[in-house]
Amino acid sequence: MIQRSLTYRSFYQTLLRISSTASSSKVRAYHGFASQPSSLQQMPEPSAYCDAEYADVDWDSLGFGLMPTDYMYITKCSEDNNFGQGQISRYGNIELSPSAGVLNYAQGLFEGTKAYRKENGHLLLFRPDQNAIRMKMGAERMCMISPSVDQFVDALKQTALANKRWTPPPGKGALYLRPLLIGSGPVLGLAPAPEYTFLIYASPVCNYFKEGSAPLNLYVEEEFDRASLRGTGSTKTISNYAPVLKAQLRAKNRGFSDVLYLDSVTKNNLEEVSSCNIFIAKGNVISTPATNGTILAGITRKTILEIAHDHGYQVEERIVPVDELVDADEVFCTGTAVGVAPVGSITYRDRRIDFKTGSDTICQELYSSLVGIQTGLIEDKKGWVVEIA
Repeated sequence: MIQRSLTYRSFYQTLLRISSTASSSKVRAYHGFASQPSSLQQMPEPSAYCDAEYADVDWDSLGFGLMPTDYMYITKCSEDNNFGQGQISRYGNIELSPSAGVLNYAQGLFEGTKAYRKENGHLLLFRPDQNAIRMKMGAERMCMISPSVDQFVDALKQTALANKRWTPPPGKGALYLRPLLIGSGPVLGLAPAPEYTFLIYASPVCNYFKEGSAPLNLYVEEEFDRASLRGTGSTKTISNYAPVLKAQLRAKNRGFSDVLYLDSVTKNNLEEVSSCNIFIAKGNVISTPATNGTILAGITRKTILEIAHDHGYQVEERIVPVDELVDADEVFCTGTAVGVAPVGSITYRDRRIDFKTGSDTICQELYSSLVGIQTGLIEDKKGWVVEIA
């Protein structure tokens, strides 16, 4: 079993050795790539400094901070409420009216996904259609116009290829892609914006938390709520995220990794962490709070549920009382940015509860399978991976 304390790079190298010598191993349970490489359209002529295979980056020191890349994708909706043909342009500032809907009424959505570099140099996207579908659902909730699923996925491909030299070498991270949908048209009274802009920018990243791959220590927040019933907690709107900063910063100043929120009605049930979903494991049973309107339906969350089921675990989406933390064997978080992150402890009402981490854990098993599929080391029989040249 691979040790959880290994770095992402050493894990990748270990998994590469496993996949080349142990074809019958459990981590090779997924077979057959379903997608084909795609070509980039409307690609600008590269400048002289773009000819190198890799950008001048210290890949070994990569964290999760913004590192502007060469290009971004941008398009606007036309008068007939359809997005026009987008284009790749140089990364830079965008111009907005002071009365833009996104600035005045927070009419904005964002997504997050990653591109991984294979040993052969090709790039892999992971379930990009799911991000597109979630953006469309969010746009409907926020009275916005969204690109089609095909437009969304094609835009991701173009952005990834345009910034290919910023995609880390295999095992050293990924190219994070951030699609944004904003109300860019001017509006004074409270109403939907008359124009929308869809754009994607990119940044190379590695570990999200400063702990790297070390176990997280979470703090259960009881003063502030992340979301309320019949609100926008299940939507990836920009207005969901600034409200968590106060509680998050307070927890981090006290030495915690992040905040775990409870439901706003009873304050008895787990919901999610500031930027990721939560799972608990007891024996062969893996449970996660059901998406009842206040919890974001994470794509990594959905994937881990499927992988865990395929590995023979009993999977439950249900109300998870905070009191069940006392009896849990393991706790872990999932998300595009965090991947599958083990939780070493949770502090609730001044009581610290510790959980199993490291080797021979469910978290490690699921993490290994997920990363293997995402990076092309484990074959994918589910059609999750999209390979582009």
